[in-house]
Amino acid sequence: MATAARSFTRAAIRSTPTTSTLKTTATRDARSLLARQTFQSSSRRGYADSAAPKSSRAGLYWGLGLAAVGGAGTYFYLNNGGVTHVRESSSGETRGVFTPTKTDYQKVYNAIAKALEEKDEYDDGSYGPVIVRLAWHCSGTYDKETGTGGSNGATMRFAPEGDHGANAGLKAARDFMQPIKQQFPWITYSDLWTLGGVCAIQEMQGPVIPWRPGRNDKDVSMCTPDGRLPDGAKEQSHLRAIFGRMGFDDREIVALSGAHALGRCHTDRSGFDGPWSFSPTVMSNDYYRLLLGEKWNFRKWNGPKQYQDVSSKSLMMLPTDMALIKDKEFKKHVERYAKDDQVFFSEFRDVMVKLLELGVPFSSKEENRMSFDPTA
Repeated sequence: MATAARSFTRAAIRSTPTTSTLKTTATRDARSLLARQTFQSSSRRGYADSAAPKSSRAGLYWGLGLAAVGGAGTYFYLNNGGVTHVRESSSGETRGVFTPTKTDYQKVYNAIAKALEEKDEYDDGSYGPVIVRLAWHCSGTYDKETGTGGSNGATMRFAPEGDHGANAGLKAARDFMQPIKQQFPWITYSDLWTLGGVCAIQEMQGPVIPWRPGRNDKDVSMCTPDGRLPDGAKEQSHLRAIFGRMGFDDREIVALSGAHALGRCHTDRSGFDGPWSFSPTVMSNDYYRLLLGEKWNFRKWNGPKQYQDVSSKSLMMLPTDMALIKDKEFKKHVERYAKDDQVFFSEFRDVMVKLLELGVPFSSKEENRMSFDPTA
């Protein structure tokens, strides 16, 4: 049911013009009504409080890399910034150097997209939003002053960082990606998780996000301290402090916040509850349109402070979301994105590229970024 509803909503969005940046009020209202009716009539999935898929023991960490067993023997893949040396374990002989091409990374992308399509047992019928969250959180720990954190390392694999409160629930995303890692043992977790975020955004009808490999996995000693990710209970000064540490300005903060069009909050993770939009598995500018167009009141419930829409009482906003329309510098960007989804997509694309590359010592140039063909 969830898959059918998601496909119906996507088809409706595809049918609206995308080449023009000027959308009529009637078109926007019709799309919002369709999304609202689809969301409310579909069978709503409960919280993801059941046990996450078990992580396969086949993908063990090795001191030098990952082992893959094939007909010709066992091979070790030693990754060094995207160049993988293939070594046969029985003799220690280096069998050659495997340098992945765009074609190889497109195969990884396609495998992630296939898994997203086939595994529809997660919230609202898609793992897509939680995969975006994984890419976001593994990148959003960057500190420009110390040069620590960021996507280069995938240190959320280890308990100190994986157990941070802001990362609650992301084990489901890491477990989802593990079979892909086993299928392509030459790719680092750091590259895989960020590529997963790119794939999820594109497969959920978002913009094409240019991406490049070159991240290396690190050990537990490189885990970042807790407190580097946003706290939804705070307001604008907190947002500027957290995102400013990474090097983002007000416009970029608002653009990145548009990812809240996707997914939902869970009481057993953040303590908050509910989705931000009526189509939580479709990337759009609805987050901004709802912020401005709906009336929001405090929700009366036995939980943390959050807002609820007056009309349907099925949507929520966090204090950090409402800060975007309380602060005049933030609000002007909310209004721009609510008015024109193509402006939002363009600026979200650029800031997402920046986020995923924070702190990564690439050997490749920016012009070497790859764009992958969506499968949806």
